[in-house]
Amino acid sequence: MKISGNTILITGGTSGIGLELASQFLKLGNTVIITGRDQTKLDDVRRKLPELHAVQSDVSDPKSIPVLFEKITKEFPQMNVLINNAGIMRRLNLHSQAGDLEDITKEIEINLMGPIRMVKQFLPALKTQATAAIVNVSSGLAFIPFAIAPVYSATKAGLHSYTQTLRLQLKKTNVKVFELAPPATETPLLRGDFTAKELSGVKPMPVQTLAQHAIKGIKNDKMEIRPGLSNVLKLMSRITPQFMLNQLGKSVDDMLAESGNWVSATVRCTSG
Repeated sequence: MKISGNTILITGGTSGIGLELASQFLKLGNTVIITGRDQTKLDDVRRKLPELHAVQSDVSDPKSIPVLFEKITKEFPQMNVLINNAGIMRRLNLHSQAGDLEDITKEIEINLMGPIRMVKQFLPALKTQATAAIVNVSSGLAFIPFAIAPVYSATKAGLHSYTQTLRLQLKKTNVKVFELAPPATETPLLRGDFTAKELSGVKPMPVQTLAQHAIKGIKNDKMEIRPGLSNVLKLMSRITPQFMLNQLGKSVDDMLAESGNWVSATVRCTSG
């Protein structure tokens, strides 16, 4: 697919992967629109990249998406690339009573339901373009879950599955469906909830490198883009899935111990 002359909408574009993709696509001669929930952050990005377009919108809010659609199709009728990048990643102890039933599914609303709703809303418009693409940003954790980020891992596995079926259903249209599955990447999302010990041994990929891999993959029509460790995780999920699950699950012991749940969890497991 051509990587210049497009009109690209990127959700979650105020930092991390979304912002870097926006920056690199701008340099390639594209019109780029980013969305985000925080108007202050959007304004900050616009000051740094004045040629960028920014719209406040929340993919976790079903009422916000039609409003975004109306604005984009009116002001940018040539929009032909949708990059579903918005996401959050949380360290969650499932023994904890903190939070409520609405809070526990926050990642599902943003990471999984957000892209599904965005595709539902924008697909008819994308199909009218001569060339179009949807890029869903999943994760290497779609293939092997990270046990202390259980809901995040589940959303990315779900998004991987959804993207595969979306690609099959759109195979006779002009809309190409890409999946970008980043490895651990140096972004604020990675450093948010997680301790240095939990990330020990992990060498995050620079976000600039990740974006370069993504754009190269799109240019070469590589439908599933798995840079670095993500490619290894996909392979190992087929060869030794339980071993890899245990490796990524080692940090659970520390989480349970620090919260006082280790003994009770052990008793429940050993008592049948």
